[in-house]
Amino acid sequence: MANKAKIILGIDPGTLVMGYGLIHVEGKKASLIAMDVLKLSRTKDHYERLQLIHSRIHELIQEFKPTCFAIEAPFFGKNVQSMLKLGRAQGVAIATAMHAGLPVTEYSPKKVKQSVTGNGNADKEQVWLMLQRILSIGEQPDYFDATDALAVAVCHFYQESSPLAAVSKAKGWEQFLQKHPERISR
Repeated sequence: MANKAKIILGIDPGTLVMGYGLIHVEGKKASLIAMDVLKLSRTKDHYERLQLIHSRIHELIQEFKPTCFAIEAPFFGKNVQSMLKLGRAQGVAIATAMHAGLPVTEYSPKKVKQSVTGNGNADKEQVWLMLQRILSIGEQPDYFDATDALAVAVCHFYQESSPLAAVSKAKGWEQFLQKHPERISR
């Protein structure tokens, strides 16, 4: 990763509580900008909640000017209706970021935990304790959704700063063929 400063917005999507975390990255050092949650009332219509998610993410983008957006992928549960609602919340968050021109990256919960703690099966408390050490932060927030979102941002930082991130990957056949003209049979 180049030494150019970046701001990463991490999101833990939810339909009742959406977590968000922002970190400032300069070189190989990350620091906390903000983390919190958007509480979505159980009494509000689901579509109103989606509007609130859109509005809050739009506000965060306007206020903090992130350079990239990372979001946790929903894990598959048994309740299909809950999964559909969570997928919609995630979709609204992604669409808001894309509309603002931010590159979007999605990480599985296991990948986030693995990146932050070294253990893909770590619990929320273990993730929080490691975030405290990594970012030198003190007081635990009221909701683990906020720390989960912060973990998504830190995971993205680690993935981008990995030596493997510098390896360019072919995106689509056209780019692959441009890089490997010897593969074209005539």
